[in-house]
This record gives sequence, structure tokens and C-alpha cells, in this order.
Amino acid sequence: MRILISGGTGMIGKHLIPCLHASGHDLWLLTRSSQKDHSLPNVKMVQWDGFSLGNWREIVNHVDAIINLAGENIGLKRWSVDRKNLIVESRVNAGKILTEAIKRAQKRPSVFIQASAIGIYGANNPDILIEESAYGDDFMADICKKWEASSEKVESFEIRRIVIRTGVVLSKTAGALNRMLIPFNLFVGGPIGNGKQMISWIHPFDEVSAIQFLLENESAKGIYNLTAPNPKSNAEFGKSLARIIHRPFWFPVPAIGLRIILGEMSSLVLDGQNVFPGRLIDAGFSFKFEKIEDALINLMA
Repeated sequence: MRILISGGTGMIGKHLIPCLHASGHDLWLLTRSSQKDHSLPNVKMVQWDGFSLGNWREIVNHVDAIINLAGENIGLKRWSVDRKNLIVESRVNAGKILTEAIKRAQKRPSVFIQASAIGIYGANNPDILIEESAYGDDFMADICKKWEASSEKVESFEIRRIVIRTGVVLSKTAGALNRMLIPFNLFVGGPIGNGKQMISWIHPFDEVSAIQFLLENESAKGIYNLTAPNPKSNAEFGKSLARIIHRPFWFPVPAIGLRIILGEMSSLVLDGQNVFPGRLIDAGFSFKFEKIEDALINLMA
């Protein structure tokens, strides 16, 4: 399969590219950097700005699928007004311009995968959240609603569109787990806030396996939650992490301190969602890492 990917140099993309390449797919990566070569053969780097049509749109005529992962890192900096606008616009603009390129293409791809996140369900909802659950009304939910809507028009071109609502992707070198490790490595790890907020996590192996599964499954379309089927509270997650890396678990991190330091961005660690991947399981996908202990042992090895 010939696949065009935006946002392929992000955390998910860095795991996804080798997986798709190993399966024999030909890949084009849209990137804002000036990098011209990729370390893997049959992976071509194509420059774009993420919001306007350019020479890159010619590739759309020759690919079978597009995977849109583009979006500014939400946890990189404190959420100022300008930063929040950039987070939203980077996602919305990418979806809209890819949709426009498809509209103008002489030959269109058969499948389009649109990234999103479980933040669309809102924060600290006590219910078990499935694909049909109601949307939230906070900043993260607003981002996700606009993110998903940015490419919705591709469905009118009779293209199979898949929306992947991803949870917390675990990585020792990036993202939430990387930051959680800091106090544990200093022997001061403990629950964050009250520790009751749910973490709907997923191992990167299962994340990219699920994306490839949905990509290649011609009956798959619509919304899918990409989370492991066993979410954990922050306290349960922390205890498992402490046990596996042989560190104590006793110093709680006060919520008020995080809100002062991080501002509104503190919601990323103080709020949670209890999400279940019902449609993914019903479609026949099997997780390699269903339990947090197995996932952490693998990642910390």
C-alpha cells in the first residue's frame, strides 16, 4: 500500500513508520522540517507547511491511504492564549488542507485515518466511556471536536474515514510516562493530586498495531478508542511503576502546586478519563499489552 502520513515525526509516527515499513508499505512523510532523507528505504520526506497547498499535493494522486497525525505537542509548553490557538490551528489546518488536496485530486485515496484523542469525552467523567459517549465541554474536548471535524468532508468523497481517539501512549523517552518517571528516579514518587483520576493508557506497540489493523481492515470505519482495555487510577499506575523500577511510592504531589506551576495545562495530569476500546475489540483486534504491569515491564527493560 502507498501511504501519505502527516505528523509522522511525532511520538506515534516514530513508532508507526518502522511498523508500516516492515510490512512492505511505501511511505511519504509530510514534514515542516527541511530534512530530505529518511533512515529507512522507501520512506520519502516531503516538505509542507501544514496549512497551504503546495507541490506535495501531487502525491495525493498516487497514494492508497492518508494518515493524518499532525498537531502541535499539547504538553510542550504552558498554555498561553497564543499557545492554545497554535494547538488548535495546527490540527484544524492540517485536516482542512489535506481534505482540500483530496478534493482536487484526480485519483483519490480509499482510506483516511484522522487522529484525535480521548480528551473529547471531557475530564473526570466517572462513567466508563465508549465511542458513543457524549462529548465534554472543556478545552481538550473542544480541541478534539474541531480536530475530528477538520477532515469530516472526505467522507462525502466516498472515502473510508477512520477516527482514532488515542489515550495516553506510554513511552520512556517522551510523553506522560517520561515525565512521571522524574520524581520516581529522585525517590520522591507518589500519587498526583488525589490519585483517583483514571489513566486510559496504551503501549506504543498496540497503538501502531491498531492503526495498521484499522488501515488494512476494509470493513473498519468511523470512531475507535485506542486505549488498553484496563485503565488504571493514577495511584494504581504509580504503585505499579514504583514496584517495577524499585522505587518508593509515598510522596503525594499536591494538586494546588501543579496548578500554580503549570496553569491550565495541569489538567493533563490532574484530570482523567475511564475509556474502553469497545469497537476496536469488537472488530477483532487483540492487544499484546492488556495489563499495565506487562506494559511497564516491557518499556522499562
